[in-house]
Amino acid sequence: MTMTALVAPTVADYEASADLATLLVRTTQNDTLSLPAEQLRLSCKCAHCTRARFDGRFPEGFPGIAITEIHDLGYGLNIAFSDGHNRGIYPKIYLMSLAGH
Repeated sequence: MTMTALVAPTVADYEASADLATLLVRTTQNDTLSLPAEQLRLSCKCAHCTRARFDGRFPEGFPGIAITEIHDLGYGLNIAFSDGHNRGIYPKIYLMSLAGH
């Protein structure tokens, strides 16, 4: 019996939408996923945001937030936002889970 390993889809390519309000992700299975910038900013797990949540200082929303930079770190993306926050690293598996995959 031959067994074939199943490979979970992951991020193959990405870009910010023209209005910078959404991260568009193309997966290795050629699906296109959309992640709103506000959802990404709210989902940041960096130490600063984790501490702000713990202290009850983390905002409930980031209306109008935009993606200003994206850096590929191999295992994940470092995304910077229009509020100046640039510490968040989003592992590719985390991005897939945020998109419901």
